[in-house]
Amino acid sequence: MAAFGIDLGTSNIKIYNSGTDKIMNQKNIVAIANRNQLFSLGNEAFEAYEKSPANIKVSFPMSYGVIADFNNMQTILQVFIEHCAKGNVRGSDYFIAVPTDITDVEKRAFFDLVESSTLRARRVYLIEKALADGLGVGLDIRSSKGTMMVNMGADTTEISIINLGGIVLSKLLKIGGNKFDDAIQTNIRREYNLIIGNKTSEMIKKQLAYATEPDEGSGFVYGRDIVTGLPAELQVSSDFIYDAIKEHVHTIIDNIRVILERTPPELAADIIRDGIYLTGGSSNIRNIPELITRETKLKVNTFDSPSESVARGLARLIREGQYRNLAYINTRR
Repeated sequence: MAAFGIDLGTSNIKIYNSGTDKIMNQKNIVAIANRNQLFSLGNEAFEAYEKSPANIKVSFPMSYGVIADFNNMQTILQVFIEHCAKGNVRGSDYFIAVPTDITDVEKRAFFDLVESSTLRARRVYLIEKALADGLGVGLDIRSSKGTMMVNMGADTTEISIINLGGIVLSKLLKIGGNKFDDAIQTNIRREYNLIIGNKTSEMIKKQLAYATEPDEGSGFVYGRDIVTGLPAELQVSSDFIYDAIKEHVHTIIDNIRVILERTPPELAADIIRDGIYLTGGSSNIRNIPELITRETKLKVNTFDSPSESVARGLARLIREGQYRNLAYINTRR
């Protein structure tokens, strides 16, 4: 029987299916028509985001790393699991990655998401997200070597020190790619009286955002002029985007330094040797590794498809039995 590894991101949902040994990566979004009819979900629903008529509500059920809309999140998960397994899901095991720095009640919601669904799970396990992240980048996280993981997601950045298969220090910041997008929207509205959508701000961020002083570059955004009320086009520079997001980027750097300052000396020695492991979709912003190195004097390890590192770690947990004891069943009510 197949086992499934689930990483519920604010922006994307990643599901590993051991039966096919593949990771499904879709937008974690749902479109509901007339209040109770499922219209679309995933990438298809994202196409309707900020474009839908009044009778279709498009929303993200995750917020800041926790489940904000339980029913819609459960619907998305059930549909995608059944699609991955072509309907053959009864009696499967589920491994769900959860942030460390959330409450027991919030962790319980991840467990209940599968336990109370129609998937008829055999067992539901939770695993700390930072541990799955470490597995996903190829580390032996059960060793006595200290490791620093920095996962920059859509809504949150999780900074963790791991050792001997556990979390020594952890901090969950409510800063991620969405905060960068909001800052870009706010600055464009303030400076140019132009209102742009979330998709547009994300697009121009991917095109022009730098974590350090950028090279010359520019791009076009489209929106609505506040003064005339008419559609308008605007050319913005990389410098403008850098100025919009730099405060949030430096807040992340400052918190990395705080965690490093609190790290026990013996573990700090390991981190000096091996460097920081940087993952998460928002780590794709240009020059983020160089800025962290400049500010901390530590090397930064980066990876291909950093947004899927947790899902790859769940895959490794499922495939390699020696790591199974890192997952646990949530028995707290």
